[in-house]
Amino acid sequence: MNVAQDQATKCARQCRDVFGNGRDYPGRFILPKQNQGRCADPRAPRFAAAGNAVSNVAEEDGVYGRHALSMSQTVRLSTLGGYPNDVLTGSYNTGFSTKRNPAGSNSSNNDNGSNGFVGGACSRVRKTKLVCTIGPATCKKETLFKLADAGMNVARLNMSHGTHESHKAVIDLVKEYNKTGRGCVATMLDTKGPEVRSGDLAEPMQLERRDTLTFTITEGANGKGGRVSVNYDGFIDDVSIGDELLVDGGIMSFVVKGKTDTDVQVEVVDGGVLQGRRHLNIRGKSANLPAITDKDWLDLKFGVEAGVDYYALSFVQDEYVIREVKKWLAEQGSKIKVLAKIESADSVKALDEILDAVDGAMVARGDLGAELPLEAVPFWQNRVVQGCRRRGKPVIVATNMLESMISNPAPTRAEVSDIAIAVREGADAVMLSGETAYGKFPFRAVAVQSTVALRTEAAMMQYQGSQRFGTDEAPLIDWVVPPSRGTGPSYPALSEMFAYHSTTMANTVGAPLLVFSRQGGMPALLSHYRPNNTIFAFTDNPQVQRHLTLYHGVVALQLKFSDDAEATIDAALTDLASRGYVTEDQLVALVQSAYMAQRLNPHHTGAARGAEAREQQWQQRRRLTIDPAAAGDGVALPWLSCVEMYICITVRCQFVRYHCA
Repeated sequence: MNVAQDQATKCARQCRDVFGNGRDYPGRFILPKQNQGRCADPRAPRFAAAGNAVSNVAEEDGVYGRHALSMSQTVRLSTLGGYPNDVLTGSYNTGFSTKRNPAGSNSSNNDNGSNGFVGGACSRVRKTKLVCTIGPATCKKETLFKLADAGMNVARLNMSHGTHESHKAVIDLVKEYNKTGRGCVATMLDTKGPEVRSGDLAEPMQLERRDTLTFTITEGANGKGGRVSVNYDGFIDDVSIGDELLVDGGIMSFVVKGKTDTDVQVEVVDGGVLQGRRHLNIRGKSANLPAITDKDWLDLKFGVEAGVDYYALSFVQDEYVIREVKKWLAEQGSKIKVLAKIESADSVKALDEILDAVDGAMVARGDLGAELPLEAVPFWQNRVVQGCRRRGKPVIVATNMLESMISNPAPTRAEVSDIAIAVREGADAVMLSGETAYGKFPFRAVAVQSTVALRTEAAMMQYQGSQRFGTDEAPLIDWVVPPSRGTGPSYPALSEMFAYHSTTMANTVGAPLLVFSRQGGMPALLSHYRPNNTIFAFTDNPQVQRHLTLYHGVVALQLKFSDDAEATIDAALTDLASRGYVTEDQLVALVQSAYMAQRLNPHHTGAARGAEAREQQWQQRRRLTIDPAAAGDGVALPWLSCVEMYICITVRCQFVRYHCA
């Protein structure tokens, strides 16, 4: 056991001794009620009491500083995602102050929302990310900036609507916002995909149960005479007598009664008003259309030129289309990440192959619920989320999350539970569509989603601990790349071993993680293991920073790396302090190379240095040097030129304290 592991074990043992019969949650140390007399803040007695006890242990030990912070720690609106100022008087209460204080200020207030947490401001940073669709309600500078300040992490561009010019204006506004330093927002281009739609109508058609209608591939049918055109010539071949035909996911439905070479005769099952250009689905079937249409290719090209960060490909049917798009991106020299939207009957049949090929996924429940039975949607949502979790890839749960808030100022209770379920399942992000694109209350919808996610995360930590293994009924989430036996671990497996043990050690002492990355590999691995506290990822690549905004629990920040390790780490800690993420004497887990650990630790005693030197001399002959580019992170600095890992599996996770200059 090396010095860092020994110190972490010693600290955990001392904490258990001090806390006596108090409950010991993973990474959280809670005092029994009789030891809460020293509480300075009556609104959160367990927090303050545990903080004082841990601080005393730390000071006596002489190695660790305080890792429990006061309840007055600043919470930034753009990080917490609390209510905007214009809805603070609403019927919802975040439980945390949303007053935007100057960076580094200690003047914000808090109520009992902490539920006895230890760990300070970084424990109250929302880990689940928010994806917001930009539309007429939020496409202006003022509204988009307000949406980003309220908690938006990714701006979604729906290519089914708008023009390249209007979407380019939104992308430029996002870039302008990122330059302000108020936060980091990524952009995601969502393709229209191959859709079957009805044609234009002379006027809306009122249809009642048992009425008859004819859908035809003949152009010009505009509803007169009971005939409506369809934009897809293969529609005739795809439908069969007895099939159920849905309009816009089920607001109207028909049953197929007959067909000819050009026409399909249907009978109304669920009536309503049929408008023009409606989306048509055949229950249980996917249209035999090209996975990527000509319009999609034009949109993808636009995305490369405009500099978007993610593609969300609609109606993906198999892994081959993913590989085709990735090959095309490589030829363009682009590093855009590709997400697959799981929304068709074909996509669930090839789910494992699709998830293996993509960089992430989205559960698009609207069309998924149209092509599959509605009762099957929760099952497949869980399968997609857990499939991405096991692969260490980000996953978004989307569609109808706060549908009622398009026109109402408050959500339904079922919608609140829907968000909480997605968070509990381990989704990296939840998404708003019409709620922020054209809804009446876009900022309130973001506030509700952010608050529900934050409170759900707090409840999970309070009562259940870290959810590294997903839901209770899901298979265990373990290694992305399992270590091989006999021949020694591969480079990716070694990187993951660093992430796994660093997370375990950080959870033991209740510390956030600080990691430096140029390609985003290590922050993604740390996110896979869902540490109890925040992952602060510093990178000198703006695109990597934006990519990391989608990952659960990662706060991605940009920093110019220096040739001097200590100068770079000091600059990172100073930046975190200026943003209110860390305070004086807070403990931070620094994921680093063995070389950095040898140079950096200011708390080593002479005996410890001597022991470490003897250990390294003995192991020098058996050292395995790993190229970090092959290990998945690609950091190439003089002070971080290699990741050193010994055959005896010495994990280097350094614990440091922040001290203001």
